[in-house]
Amino acid sequence: TVFNSLNHDMTLTEFKFIWYMEYSHRMWGRVVGLAYILPAAYFWRKGWLSHPMKGCVLALCGLVCFQGLLGWYMVKSGLEEKPDSYDIPRVSQYRLAAHLGSALVLYSASLWTGLSLLLPRHKLPETHQLLRLRQFAHGTTALIFLTALSGAFVAGLDAGLVYNSFPKMGERWIPDDLLAFSPVLRNIFENPTTVQFDHRILGIASVTAVTALYLFSRKIPLPRRTRVAVTSLLAVACMQ
Repeated sequence: TVFNSLNHDMTLTEFKFIWYMEYSHRMWGRVVGLAYILPAAYFWRKGWLSHPMKGCVLALCGLVCFQGLLGWYMVKSGLEEKPDSYDIPRVSQYRLAAHLGSALVLYSASLWTGLSLLLPRHKLPETHQLLRLRQFAHGTTALIFLTALSGAFVAGLDAGLVYNSFPKMGERWIPDDLLAFSPVLRNIFENPTTVQFDHRILGIASVTAVTALYLFSRKIPLPRRTRVAVTSLLAVACMQ
């Protein structure tokens, strides 16, 4: 049904490209899992892990396995027939967001653990400005994470195809169908227009927050490593 409705002109070569892309993603995920689990088991057996590190290793190992399970659960939703869109194979945007969110948590936790082992922690005086900078950084992190999750909803609903103009959406700043679904809360997760609108607002807010974090950090005496990190964050945010 799907082939006849949407992809009747697809060649075997085009199908193979999609198939190998999905296959490579799965194989790469398994390689990443083995690249983590096998060395971790080796270090554990050798007795090179402290007691706190063992807990950290187990938690990260659990996240690796959970990430793979979520991937299967997400793909499975694309194979289920849906009464309202039987002719369009589409994974659940909720499961896609969960899969992406889990990957971000896993990556961040792995990076944080690795840097904590490789780089000694700076012992800085707990001034009021430094505490505010740390709180600001944590808030910015949460905002960036939320923005990334909203991007998963955009991808899951093909919401990027609804409006392709910026900063306006079509001819309006606020589109007419922003709250077309009922109940209202459903629009945030299932209305493509609202999902794209929210992603735009969150993206702008993230760049603004990163810029403000950078400007605030310039007023505080910080170690070189911290300054490089904040400056790199601003550069990456602008490039994104």
